[in-house]
This record gives sequence, C-alpha cells and structure tokens, in this order.
Amino acid sequence: MTVSDDEDDIEASRAPLIEHLIELRQRLLWSVIAIAIAFVGCFYFAEDIFNILVVPFERAAEEPVSFIFTSPQEFFFTQMKLAFFGALFLAFPVIASQLYMFVAPGLYKNERGAFYPYLIATPILFVIGANLVYFVVMPLAMNFFLGTQQVGEDVPVKIELLPRVSEYLGLIMTLIFAFGLVFQLPIVLTLLARVGLTTADGLKTKRKYAIVIAFLAAAVLTPPDPISQIGLALPTILLYEISILAVRYVERRRAQAESDDDS
Repeated sequence: MTVSDDEDDIEASRAPLIEHLIELRQRLLWSVIAIAIAFVGCFYFAEDIFNILVVPFERAAEEPVSFIFTSPQEFFFTQMKLAFFGALFLAFPVIASQLYMFVAPGLYKNERGAFYPYLIATPILFVIGANLVYFVVMPLAMNFFLGTQQVGEDVPVKIELLPRVSEYLGLIMTLIFAFGLVFQLPIVLTLLARVGLTTADGLKTKRKYAIVIAFLAAAVLTPPDPISQIGLALPTILLYEISILAVRYVERRRAQAESDDDS
C-alpha cells in the first residue's frame, strides 16, 4: 500500500469532533465496565489474593506470620484496594484494546502494525517486574525488616514486628507498581525513538544522569531500606542499557527503510 492509499484511509475515517467524543465516551464506558466486572471478581477472592501476597513475608520469616488491623473497617478497605488493584491489571487487555480502536483510524497501516508489539510487551514487562518483587525483592526486604526486631530471652525490651494488613498491602502494592512502571522503560524510550525524540547516541551520553535518576527514583518509589532501593535501581539501569540497544535497532530499521525507499 502506498502513502497516498494510507492517506486515503485516514481521510475516509475522519469524523466530526462530536462523533469522536461520542466514540471516546463509548470506549471509556466499556473500559469502566471491564474494571467493574473484574473488581467484583477480585473482591470475592480478596482474602485468597491477600494470602498469596503474604507468601514472600512467610518465606522471609520461615514460619506463619500474623497481622493486625487497628480499626473495624481497615481490613474491608484493604480488600477494596486489593480488588481495585487486581481489577486494573485484569482489565488491562480491554482498556488497551479500546485505546487502540480509538486511535487506530488516525494511524497509517504500517503504524498500526508497529503498535501491536507494544500492546503485548506492556503487560508482559509489568508481570516480569511484579515477579521480581514477589520472588526476590520482597523476601529480601522483609528479611531486612525482620532483622531489626529485638526478640529472645536476653533482650531488655522485646520488640516484635506485627504489621497492619493495610501497611503490608500498601508496601507490596507500591513495590509491584514501582517495578511494573520502571519495566516499561524500554517501551517508552523505543516509542520516543520511533517519533524521533531520542537517539541511541543521546541515551549513551546521558547514561550517568540516568544512573543518578534511577537511584533517586528508587529512593522515592520504595520503602527507606537499602534492599528495596538497590533492588529497583539496578534493574532500572539494566533496562536503560537494554533500551539503548532497542533504540539502536529501531534506528537501523528506519535507515534500512529509507534506503529501500531511495532505491
């Protein structure tokens, strides 16, 4: 298909502003419905999901753990937060598909094809980041926190960790969100490279600044313990290096396409 054919397709898909707003409302409505359905399902299994999220704590403690809640409604609202968090993740395919169907008419055919890998890679990278939290960072962080206890027969004051359910859920959800967000770095930088807003050489020259920003972001997004902060900063730096390679690949593909067009 030629460029003129692509432009004809876009021209044929043009609609008045009011029609775009109506379509946007419809896409948002379907997204909200998907979130609501997923929320109901996640709320029904909220206790089971919470028990799964406790496993990293139990792995660090090497024994069953106890939680407390200090207000009657605390655990109920904790379950609601957990249900909403799970609903956003489960409803992401619907949200992403609705977003794509809204913007697709304004894209060229080759741009639509290039959009698919990013839709697929986004949840995959988020899951990788969440698994890193669940299996590595969270057990190490909880092991660090447990090490600050004062327990035993010979201690003058017994200080034992008895976390609140809301605080533990807030901790692990914050880490999952932070790691899932950071793991989108290759996607963001590759998209910027596709539109010409960044280059591989530019990313290489800004590497030292990226390292500093990675540690600053880790300090803001994670609890104030070295395990969580280093656990987030190091993958961020690694992802930055991977992003440089991905941007370099995009540049080579673009140069090859331009060469083919010239020939």
